[in-house]
Amino acid sequence: MSSSRRASCGLDLCSATDLRNSLHMASEAGFDFICLSIVHPRFKRELIGGKSKNRTGAFTRSDLILSSSDWNNLIVGKLSPYLAVDSEDTHFRRQSEEALNQELMYAAHLCLPAVMVTLRGPKNTNLARILQSKFQSNSTYQVWVHVFMESPAITAMQQRSDMNESEIALEKKKNDTWHWWNSFRSVCNFDKKLGLALEVSPDIPPDEVVSRWAGEPLKCLVLPTSLFLTNKKGYPVLSRPHQALIRSLASLDVQIVISGNDKHGNIRYYHQYMDHIWQTISHVDPLTVYARGYEDYLQCPLQPLMDNLESQTYEIFEKDPVKYTEYQRAIYSVLLDKISLEEKDQKVLIVMVVGAGRGPLVRAALNASQKADRKIKVYAVEKNPNAVVTLEAQQEEMWGDQVTVISCDMRDWEAPEKADILVSELLGSFGDNELSPECLDGVQKFLKDDGVSIPASYTSYLCPLQSSKLYNEVRLCKEKDKHPLHHFETPYVVHLQNRLELAPVQPLFRFDHPNRDEIIDNRRYKCLNFKISQDCVLHGFSGFFDSILYKDINLSILPETHSKGMFSWFPIFFPIREPIHLKAGDILEVHFWRLCNRKNVWYEWCVTSPVPGPLHNPNGRSYTIGL
Repeated sequence: MSSSRRASCGLDLCSATDLRNSLHMASEAGFDFICLSIVHPRFKRELIGGKSKNRTGAFTRSDLILSSSDWNNLIVGKLSPYLAVDSEDTHFRRQSEEALNQELMYAAHLCLPAVMVTLRGPKNTNLARILQSKFQSNSTYQVWVHVFMESPAITAMQQRSDMNESEIALEKKKNDTWHWWNSFRSVCNFDKKLGLALEVSPDIPPDEVVSRWAGEPLKCLVLPTSLFLTNKKGYPVLSRPHQALIRSLASLDVQIVISGNDKHGNIRYYHQYMDHIWQTISHVDPLTVYARGYEDYLQCPLQPLMDNLESQTYEIFEKDPVKYTEYQRAIYSVLLDKISLEEKDQKVLIVMVVGAGRGPLVRAALNASQKADRKIKVYAVEKNPNAVVTLEAQQEEMWGDQVTVISCDMRDWEAPEKADILVSELLGSFGDNELSPECLDGVQKFLKDDGVSIPASYTSYLCPLQSSKLYNEVRLCKEKDKHPLHHFETPYVVHLQNRLELAPVQPLFRFDHPNRDEIIDNRRYKCLNFKISQDCVLHGFSGFFDSILYKDINLSILPETHSKGMFSWFPIFFPIREPIHLKAGDILEVHFWRLCNRKNVWYEWCVTSPVPGPLHNPNGRSYTIGL
């Protein structure tokens, strides 16, 4: 199965003597939009003083050339390249400010969807200030910040023989275009209207540089026609490294902008080639198919202990092609280990499924019993009265006396006999965040001394994250009756896409079942230290878990060991209030607590190094999990 999506492509025009014809030509070639200067270079003007200050005539083309819908949907306006609002020359700076304001006002008048501005050096503070003022005045257009993936100055410098390594390293730092972009968007306060138009360089930078760009709000990739090679048939193609780069970023839903002169006879060929690349991106993974449309979408974690789940929620998770297969394997292995071939006709094992839902684990246990040719008796315990209806219907129609349905909170139940196998699926995206420890500790009294718990253990993991997209998503959440910091102190379940992991994942909290501790205490605290490998920005932490069901049978949502095809759990995201700028070599120190009282469980977290920050969610003021 291959993707049927097509590439969304724009065409960057240096100039358009006849705008209608240019737009028609681009449309005929399959392009979705065009990028062109709001003001033609021949209208370069002096607004403060000079020969052309009082020149008569319009400063740009009339809005009547195109219909409003064309301006609104098909044109990305480029700001004039000669504007220098950060110039040290006061006269030139003021003149540039006047001209920039005039262009931005006209872009707003035309209701353009986006305006593109190019960063040509590290100093862009005044430009950021002006654009931020437009965002504050409710401008409707987005701003695409055009940045080179790697500065052309670095490529030129690497070809010189008169520079030593320390000089090269210093120049690289000065010409690191990510820092240009990072300073610019920081002054703009990470505004959601800011997007990145990243121009792909002839020499692809190292993987860590590319992955850092992948954590930014990419709107489009700019591909100069000079990047394209010519194949045997005379058509444009990209080198394999460039193809791999574009495929790796295509999942971020980026658009493509083709810029430069047509070098292959017809501009249509470039668009056709990009379509070809998009159609060769395979999406056979069930997780990718299931998660489409949920990328970077914040969801509140489920609380199945406090809330009764709906039928459609059960249905979604029951479709997981991996989870119940692994549970069945685990139960099958326990049955073989506990009942020898000689005992299989006499011995019957007691299996308790606690939190049975609509019965997928009951079915897994019965299938395992049949496959192993071993006898079992099943207790299906479920507190949701609506799901119990489904369980009792299946018990009556299919399972018979082999299954006993119990409509009760597992912690309040008095079992008539002890279990050989205790099976549950109370795991959340962070392992323990659906209160599996509290639930299983409450029912382990029904487990025989040599009984087996499935799962046997689970561990939560943490990873520092850069993602402007998620930071803005959290910042946009506002509820008038909630604490002002409520949404920055709430963890969210997210299918992470547009992000950068800043350091390798580290284990946080572990829980084992049955819990044989003399005093059971599920509070936890740990301090983790992450070494940062490159300059970046911290926006929060992603959380994962892995679980040992039985012996070597496990489930994992860790990126490096993810159970292939499993989609029951997305990672969890813990935001922080203010982004923290980190440098290569910094040690990021974060403290995490799992705390509880009689009614609730909650997490608290804070960063203490390299910059100490405030404690998030003290005393569970913004987020708790109800017991």
